[in-house]
Amino acid sequence: MTSPYDPLFQPLEFAHGPAMPNRFALAPLTNLQSHPDGRLSEDEFRWLTLRAKGGFGLTMTCAAHVQRVGQGFPGQLGVWSDDHLEGLSRLASAIRAEGSVAVVQLHHAGMRSPKELIGQAPLCPSDDEKTGARALAEDEVEQLIEDFVAAAVRADRAGFDGVELHGAHGYILAQFLSPEINRRTDRFGGSLENRASVIYRIIDGVRARCRADFSLGLRLSPERFGLRMGEILQVAAKVLADGRLDYLDMSLWDVTKEPNEDEFKGRSLMSWFTELDRGTTRLGVAGKIMRPDDALACLQAGCDFVFIGRAGILHHDYPRRLRDDPAFQPVGLPVSAEHLRREGLGETFVNYMRTWAGFVADD
Repeated sequence: MTSPYDPLFQPLEFAHGPAMPNRFALAPLTNLQSHPDGRLSEDEFRWLTLRAKGGFGLTMTCAAHVQRVGQGFPGQLGVWSDDHLEGLSRLASAIRAEGSVAVVQLHHAGMRSPKELIGQAPLCPSDDEKTGARALAEDEVEQLIEDFVAAAVRADRAGFDGVELHGAHGYILAQFLSPEINRRTDRFGGSLENRASVIYRIIDGVRARCRADFSLGLRLSPERFGLRMGEILQVAAKVLADGRLDYLDMSLWDVTKEPNEDEFKGRSLMSWFTELDRGTTRLGVAGKIMRPDDALACLQAGCDFVFIGRAGILHHDYPRRLRDDPAFQPVGLPVSAEHLRREGLGETFVNYMRTWAGFVADD
């Protein structure tokens, strides 16, 4: 018996690492549930492994910080110390045991690190008066590159199938890409090639120092935080075509929207990326993909797979439900706190979701 959603359940192979058994990836979602020192907690372990059990073809952690001073939010998973290896290894093993591809998202918040959380002024490509961030010295940029690569090596040692570099949403790699934020005059500033070189060097380092079949992705966002659409298109085209990445994860805020910049309007934001040559590199998209029809439309528009965020919070077994019942639709909002607890969210995560307008019903 066929279903209109069968394309979502076709395997997807990558140049490196295991294939996804379907086209559903769990988006990297902030959940505040890890221990203060970055070690994995039972709540975060349960939240993530339930999604693997529920049929997500790829299960990605929340943004995991690669330096202690790169922490962006309380209860963030860490990947900056060997002290994190025990929990990371346990998590990788459990995700892979369910047949899901296990991935850590590597992150540094840069100027978005709260001073009260990291105990010092946050770091940034250039001094930033609004946040009180200070510019990284050139040797500190080199250390940042090394710490991203070392975190990937650590994830490899822990048994993960791969990592994704968080180059989106105004965090430190996106800060380097932004000509408004990055006002450096050295080899890490000025031209787009210089500003993107931090990302390119991390990619090279991961490829050189992790095992040959280690999967590597990159998340980019094309708008906000001083980013220029035309420049992000150039970066996307380069990393799609050169074969070092396994996938590009485009976080579009809304997969149906038009670009913000006038010169790119008149067609969907997503279409600018699906038309790029990509060889063996896969393209995933994220942004308000809630209903099965939304996910299917992304594949029909030329994407290879989809990242599910809010719908994955609402249903730990979203892919399995759709596979078993083509009429499945996610529950409407708001939902009760008890519903979220049944779906594997710990109390800290439930309380965090209360801060999302219209997500959790009043008790």
